[in-house]
Parts: sequence; structure tokens; C-alpha cells
Amino acid sequence: MTASFPSSSTLRYAWIIVALLFPVALLNYLDRQMIASMKVSVMKDIPSVGSEENWGHMLAQFKWVYAFFSPIGGYIADRFSKRYTICTSLFVWSAITWWTGHASSFQELMWARSLMGISEAFYIPAALALIADYHSTLTRSRAVSIHQMGIYCGVIVGGFAGYVADAPSLGWRWAFDVTGIVGVLYAIPLLIFLRDKSRFGTGDAAAAAEPVQENELSKLGRALRLLFGNASFILLVLYFTLPAIAAWVVRDWMPAILQKEFNISQGKAGVSAALYWQAAALVSAIFAGWLADRWMRRTQRGRIYVSALGMALIVPALFSVGNAPGMHSFGLAIFGLILFGMGWGFFDINNMPILSQIVRPDLRATGYGIMNFVSMMFGGVADWSFGYMRDRHVPLNVIFTAFAGVCVLSALLVLMIRPRDTETSHSQN
Repeated sequence: MTASFPSSSTLRYAWIIVALLFPVALLNYLDRQMIASMKVSVMKDIPSVGSEENWGHMLAQFKWVYAFFSPIGGYIADRFSKRYTICTSLFVWSAITWWTGHASSFQELMWARSLMGISEAFYIPAALALIADYHSTLTRSRAVSIHQMGIYCGVIVGGFAGYVADAPSLGWRWAFDVTGIVGVLYAIPLLIFLRDKSRFGTGDAAAAAEPVQENELSKLGRALRLLFGNASFILLVLYFTLPAIAAWVVRDWMPAILQKEFNISQGKAGVSAALYWQAAALVSAIFAGWLADRWMRRTQRGRIYVSALGMALIVPALFSVGNAPGMHSFGLAIFGLILFGMGWGFFDINNMPILSQIVRPDLRATGYGIMNFVSMMFGGVADWSFGYMRDRHVPLNVIFTAFAGVCVLSALLVLMIRPRDTETSHSQN
């Protein structure tokens, strides 16, 4: 396996990129988690939301719109500029976050979440691809793990939003106002300091040799043919999607589940649902990033093995979470969430690094956008279906046992992926 050793100045800026994007990742998921943690307050303040199914529909709407625009955002980042894609995405979604705090009807809330789905869809593919551009196989997992830690921190902070919503002097609208303003302001220094890596740098000769007269539609078609003609990419899309079905339900519905099943306050439920598993994911991501980069020195399948280990932890975690209410054990629920977080950290931080082992650099944002598309589409269906099933009293242990079975299948899929050297060769056999 070929390992590249970047210059000290390049390596230094590679870590500056990660530092610059960490707050953006935090805001990206803080905006999403807040509304889940403040569900009771939002539904009380906006009675037209009505039912659990409507709430699930709103959560699903965000994901479906996000899913549709993720491949578009990834392609734009690959073809034009990751820097401008990231900064524009942050500015627009932050403005919409502010507007969300001023919604007065279910219809307005649906529009706000839909527009936020469009704007946020452009960020993750571009950000992870930019990190992969600057970091070689020696540091890529660690770099992605630090960026993903920003996501986990965002979910943790969002978990405390229930307390903010319950505070008479603050409230849920105040939280959206402040978060939106912070994001808009941070977009300015981000635009100044963020830089794209040279498009025609190392390992991008194929992009440089593209026919000058080829139109964008033809380029998009060629990119899609290269990606979907790669069996390992299809396996990664499936692997990326299946565990995310359970993760979105855990992230979006767990505050409401804990509050109802264990009769605790909105604030405590929001913190318990977010803090434990995200803190576990944060800690495990640090170790998983180090382990994956180290394992890669011995075998190209190092990141695949680390990711599969994470899936092995997620399966028993889902059984624990699903059976805890029936056993009246809040402790078992928290144990399950912690175990889920540990497994998620191993899984989450290796997806872009594994993608980087099977597709060439100029297709990574597009590829990740497609992964997001499929994952979020199914995540939206999961959110809506879960609300439907809750209205009809389907037992939680039945639902989460099904999730665990899906994760067993996904562990088998990732072990079938065949990595290759994409840094020096662009063949897509």
C-alpha cells in the first residue's frame, strides 16, 4: 500500500482545516437535535402540529429533502469549490435556523425544516471530502474522527435544549434565534481562512485530463457510471444506510421515549437521550480513529475491521434499549445508549476513509452525497413509520429487535468491501 508523507506546512494546514470545520459540524447537528429535545414545548406552542404522526412527518420531511439534495451538493463541491459550498451552506442554514424560531404554524415549521434540509445537505459531503483531500492514509481516520466529534458535541449540547425550552425567561424560540445568529456570524471568518486544495494536485490527473467541451450533464452521468459500476461502492452505500435507520430513531425519538416510558421531565429526557450515547461516541471515535490509522499500516482492510467491530457493539445495544421499558429499567436503557454510542463512534468515523479507499478523489463528495441520499431517505421513512407505530402501540422491543437484525446484515456487507489504492490510480474496475 502506498503511503504519502506531506510536508510540515501542508500537514499543519490539514489540521487547521479540521479545527475550522469542527464548530460547523457542531452547529450542523445542534440545529437538528434541538427540535427533538424541545418536542413537548414546540407542540404545545404550535397546536396545529397535532399528532405524533405529524411530528414524525416533519422529521421525515427534513430527511427526504436533505437526501434529495445531498448528491447535488456533493457533485457541486467536487466540480467547483468545497470551500464556497461549505460556507454558503452554513450561512443559509443558520438564517433558516433563526427563522424556525419564528414559526407559528405546522405549515411554517414544515417549510422551515424543508429549507433547512436543502441547505444542510451541501455541508457534510463537501466537508468530509475536503478533509480527505488534505489528509493522507496516515491521518485520515483521526482527522475525520475529530470532525465527527463536533457532530457528537452538537447533539450533546442540543440535548440540553429541553432545559432551555422549559426556562420561562428563555424558551425554544430563543434557542433557535441564538444558534442561527452564531452560525451566520461564523460563516464570515470561515470564508476567509478556508481553502480548497489544488484541484489538479497529486492523484487528480484524471480530472485534469477531462474533455474541455464536455457539458455538466455528461460529466455527472460519467461520475454516476463510475460510482455505480463499482461493486464496493454499492456495498458501502448499503452498509452506510442500514445502521442509520436505527440511529435516526434513537436521535430523533429517544427523548420522547424516555420521557413517556420512565415518566421523567423533558429536560432530563433530552439530556439522557443525547448525553450518554454521544459522549460514548465521542470517546470511542478518538480511539477508533487511532486504531484504524494504526491498523491500516498492517492491512488495507484495517478501517473495515474497525468499523465492523463497531457494528458488533450496536447489535446488543439495540436489544438493551428496546427491552429496557418493558423491564422498567432506566439503567438498562442508559447502558444500551452508551454501548450504542461506542459502536457508533467506530462506525461513523470510518465511512469517508473507507470511501476514499474505493473511489478516486474527485468523486468523493459526490459519492458521499449519494450515500447520504439513500441513508436519509430510509431515515425519513423510519421517523415517519416509528411515529405511526407509536400511535398504534407497537411494542418497542419488537421495533428495536428488527433494527438489531438489520445491523447484523450490515456487518456482513462491510466485510465484503474490497479496498484499492485510489491515491495513485483512478481505475474503477
